[in-house]
Amino acid sequence: MGETQGGHTETARGVTGRRALLIGGAAAAVGTAALARDELARLWWRLPGVEKPRVAGAVDFRGAQWVSASSANYRRADRPDDYGIDMVVIHVTQGSFPSAVKVFQDPAHGAAAHYIVRKDGHITQMIRELDVAFHAGNREYNERSVGIEHEGFVEEASSFTDAMYAASARLTAGICRRYGIPVDRKHVIGHVEVPGTDHTDPGRYWDWDRYMALVRRAHRTGV
Repeated sequence: MGETQGGHTETARGVTGRRALLIGGAAAAVGTAALARDELARLWWRLPGVEKPRVAGAVDFRGAQWVSASSANYRRADRPDDYGIDMVVIHVTQGSFPSAVKVFQDPAHGAAAHYIVRKDGHITQMIRELDVAFHAGNREYNERSVGIEHEGFVEEASSFTDAMYAASARLTAGICRRYGIPVDRKHVIGHVEVPGTDHTDPGRYWDWDRYMALVRRAHRTGV
């Protein structure tokens, strides 16, 4: 399951400081004509109190159910304009679906993924793909990836059902199509492959060959 930032916990003060640094740096750059006009146009939304328009309850994957994570477990952003998305990270919840939803709604937890896939194939989205979810335990990887949790346990092969594989593969294929992510194991990775992590998910029972074949098929057919 996702985790805090391993030395990179992002507080409101940190976000404000970053905005101030960004805006100050932009102003200096304008003075020296170092920034192009289109680059400056992308900074307006970072000003305090200014956010891109959003539709409450909207989902990025058709058929997903929206259940909001605590705002303490992610950082508002405008991806891929501010951070390019080039990776999908596969997780296992190490618990039930309801318990995963509960902890992602807990502001004290400090972590959450964009999606949770249930054993029966139901998909819940808890964070917009626009935003940076605290799921990988590595700030850079959080900023460039979409995190997908799967209900179950890494040491229980029965956790990974046909319905789960199929639904998750369609979800990953859709993400890859949206952002032009190559459908390969360099860009669709397990949590265990994130640098600096101490997690082992999705574990030895996750069938990567089967999963990637399903993702490639869904990516090709658009189903």
